[in-house]
Amino acid sequence: MDVLIHLFVGLHIIGIAALLGGFLTQMKAMGEGTARFSPAMLHGALTMLITGVALVGLNQADDNAVNNLKIGIKMALLIVILGLVYVKRDEERVDKALFGAVGALTVANIFIAVLWT
Repeated sequence: MDVLIHLFVGLHIIGIAALLGGFLTQMKAMGEGTARFSPAMLHGALTMLITGVALVGLNQADDNAVNNLKIGIKMALLIVILGLVYVKRDEERVDKALFGAVGALTVANIFIAVLWT
């Protein structure tokens, strides 16, 4: 079971990398007002959601303690991120504040995962 959990953690990190990487590559464009949500950001957010739910299930099945409040907050942030990216994915330009919000929520999600023990 540990190998499966570690596999899903790796996939979860790949999703985070796709979402945050998509944001970071658009930072200059965001400053110019021409940023847009890339398909990698949408796919990264979906990967994070699917693997995150799988990780919760696998950890509960393995009788590991799961902090439901932490998971709930992380999922709420991710659903907001996913909703924003999904709705605005076809627009040529995304507002700076909206694009920045997705980046800030992604970083907040990462820090919640790492620092909340």
